[in-house]
Amino acid sequence: MSYAHVLVAVAVTPESHLLVEKAVSLVKPYQGRITLLTLAADPELYNQFAAPMLENLRELVLEETQAFLEEIKVRAKYPISGSHIATGELSDHILDICRKENIDLVICGNHNQTFFSKALCSAKTVVAASKVDVLLVPLK
Repeated sequence: MSYAHVLVAVAVTPESHLLVEKAVSLVKPYQGRITLLTLAADPELYNQFAAPMLENLRELVLEETQAFLEEIKVRAKYPISGSHIATGELSDHILDICRKENIDLVICGNHNQTFFSKALCSAKTVVAASKVDVLLVPLK
């Protein structure tokens, strides 16, 4: 099966490179497109405790996240057509991007190893509500 536009949900972890490699292997033979989505930690919780010292925490978190996405793009050795940094519920953002950008495959990593944690992960919501294929890649 060929995919024209793949959305890869990545986290700021080394395992995310595996997800992008998987996406590249799927789209490269068909010159498909890859879009990345990641969540930035919302520093509001931290700001409530130390607002005077951490006023720029949001900017620092976004800079770190953007730098990680740039690293992923370089290491992919394949053009990445777009990227999104979001906050909030991952599944909501995935479904929204799928609708707006004509995505035909979503790739998510799954660190969860037990049955109950697998059932509760955000990928379950995506699989249940998605109108496109979803590939869950087990990560160690």
